[in-house]
Amino acid sequence: MTESLESQLAALTDRIEQLEAELRRKDERIATLESRLDDHDECLDDHTHRLEDHDERLDDQHKRLENHTHHLEQTDTQLEDHQTTLEDLQTNATTTTKQTKAALKKANTNKTRLRELQARELEKGAHLRADTVDEHELDVRGDRLERITKDDGRTYFRLPEHTDPLDRSDVSLAYGDLLPIQQLARVDDDMLRSTTNALPTRLAAKLWSARTDSSVGDDPWNAGCKGVREYLKASDLKHWIRRQEPGTSESYAKKLVSRTIDAVLDLSKHRLAVRKRTERKNGLEYTERRLIVPDDAAIPGETTQAAEQPPETADVLG
Repeated sequence: MTESLESQLAALTDRIEQLEAELRRKDERIATLESRLDDHDECLDDHTHRLEDHDERLDDQHKRLENHTHHLEQTDTQLEDHQTTLEDLQTNATTTTKQTKAALKKANTNKTRLRELQARELEKGAHLRADTVDEHELDVRGDRLERITKDDGRTYFRLPEHTDPLDRSDVSLAYGDLLPIQQLARVDDDMLRSTTNALPTRLAAKLWSARTDSSVGDDPWNAGCKGVREYLKASDLKHWIRRQEPGTSESYAKKLVSRTIDAVLDLSKHRLAVRKRTERKNGLEYTERRLIVPDDAAIPGETTQAAEQPPETADVLG
């Protein structure tokens, strides 16, 4: 009896230990599950935050898309306006092109008529202003035109050796017959500066203009005698240069005198000359150079022979 009770008690004790061991395992299992649950809750919280952030980003992107859509709508409206404007411009361009073609056709017709009239007038002996004639387009007898310069300083075209039937102006010389200094003297100051950079050359051209054109003024030339048509003293030339080039020192003006005289001689192809003459001033004698124009100097347009004979053809086109 006692052994049976002890056996039962031992069995009960084993059972209790088993239950306690099972209970500990369950506690450990519960603790593990609770830890996992906590981790899961944390993960869920993180995921929730990420979803919220993503939702905010989606909202921002949606707003940007709405703004972009609005901008595209405005751009589309502008493109439609530009398209309308382009169509209007194309219409205007088409109209303008037609008008231009019509105007060109009319202009070409008028130009043809003008060329015919000019050709007829030239064949009748007329002298036409060079700036109104396209010499390469005119169909005239002999296919040649002569360029001449009249005493009004303007250039004209005529048929070779045809005098002006209206006798409106004498023919002086063709441009190519003039001396270089005469050619330079005919251009204005701006053209003269673009033609040459040398100051003595420009002064020589101005000096010749002052001699031949009374409207220029400040003429330092003097009337000559005994084989001298005109002359100019070196001292007078120095003062003239200082008047033409304000600010020029006296020493530099003296250098310019020699250089200007050399330029005049060279550009006149030595038709002019330099002579030395002894003069007296304040009881003292001194020798001074003079630039002279001899009476027999062959200067185109100024000699008796040039005035009496018709000019030679110097510039024939054709």
